[in-house]
Order: sequence, then structure tokens, then C-alpha cells
Amino acid sequence: MNLLQIPLPADTVQAIYNAVGDAGIEAVRMNAFDLALKGGWLMIVLLILLLMTIYVLIERTLVINKADKEDSSFMNRIKDYIHDGKIDAAIALCRNTDTPSARMVEKGISRLGRPTADVMSAIENQGNIEISKLEKGLPVLATSASGAPMVGFLGTVTGMVRAFMDMASAGSNVDVSILSAGIYEALVTTVAGLTVGIIALFAYNYLTTRIKGIVNRLEMRIMEFMDILNEPAA
Repeated sequence: MNLLQIPLPADTVQAIYNAVGDAGIEAVRMNAFDLALKGGWLMIVLLILLLMTIYVLIERTLVINKADKEDSSFMNRIKDYIHDGKIDAAIALCRNTDTPSARMVEKGISRLGRPTADVMSAIENQGNIEISKLEKGLPVLATSASGAPMVGFLGTVTGMVRAFMDMASAGSNVDVSILSAGIYEALVTTVAGLTVGIIALFAYNYLTTRIKGIVNRLEMRIMEFMDILNEPAA
């Protein structure tokens, strides 16, 4: 027998229609803030992670943009100063330039007269310091990328536990509205956790890619500076 052909009482059809209509109106009227409130207290944790992610992304982007700017004639001027014996002028140029590569070159210039290995070691140590400055805040993004989905899944579990507890306490008078609070908490926290995690992951990958580009250029500047020291003056 086809279930679609089973006749339903008129009052039952009207009740279903009213329930669907009310649910549709409620869904239309419900905005993001209302949904967030239904996610429970775990939404506060996810909001904190989201704000931290946005802050780190903006702050690190500004720092990286500043470090990424470089004068194309910088190394040529350093070369001229060193070959002319104007060490003080070379140091002054490095301090006025204020970029990671300039600070590394300044560290190398301050070690002139020592063995090449000592100069190289001083530059590499300064380079490690500069890289650590650029990577500041990335652990926060890594934590958000991995932690936010876990918080969301925790909300899923607690929401379903709440739904079953409400259902058990209701006994035989189980209604969809009784289960809705727990189900809302389960679904909303899952969506929010995944959203924050995806944003944090994309931000982390973007910043690490930018930093790798700067690191590669720093390595090139080290080689250029060492070539300047090893080549004879014109």
C-alpha cells in the first residue's frame, strides 16, 4: 500500500501546516545573533578565539608588510660604503632603513675584522631573532585552527546530552520544542567552531607563506653581503 495514498484527518493536516508555517516564519525572523545565543556558553569561547584570530591576522599583516618593504639600492649603497671604508655611514644607513635585512647587515658590519665564520654566525643569529619576531602570534592562529572545531564538537556532545536529558525528563510528553534547545546548541556550536577554525587555518597559511618569502629574501641578502666582504674593492 502506498503511504502517500493514506488519507489524513483534516485537523491533522491543519496542525502540520500550522507547525511548518510557524517554523518557517521563525526561521526567517531568526538572525545570526539569535542563533549564536542558542549555541550556549561555548559560543563565548568561540567568539574569543575569533577575535584573537582577527587581531593576529591584522597585526601580523601590518608587521609583515613593513618588513617586506625594501630599497632596491640598499645593498649597492652598502657595497660602496664598505669599499670606501665608510663603515659609520653603512651602519647609519642600516639603522635608517629599519628592515630585518638591514639589521642583519648591520650586525655583520659590526663584526668586520673578525673571521668570516664569526661574521656569518652573528648574521645568522640576528636572522633567527628577526624570524621569531615575524612569527610572533602564529601559535595563537594554530591553536584557534585546531581548537575551535574541537570546542564546536564539544558543543555538539553537550547539546545532544541536553536534548536527551530533556526528553527523559519529559517522559511520555515528548515534544519537538523540548528537544529544540539541545539540538540548536549542538548544531550551532558545530557550525561556529568549524567557521572559526577555517578562518584561523587560512590566516595561518597566509601568514606563514608571507614569512617564508621574507626568509628566502633574507638568505639572499646574507649571501650578497658575504660576497661584498669577500670581493676585492674596485
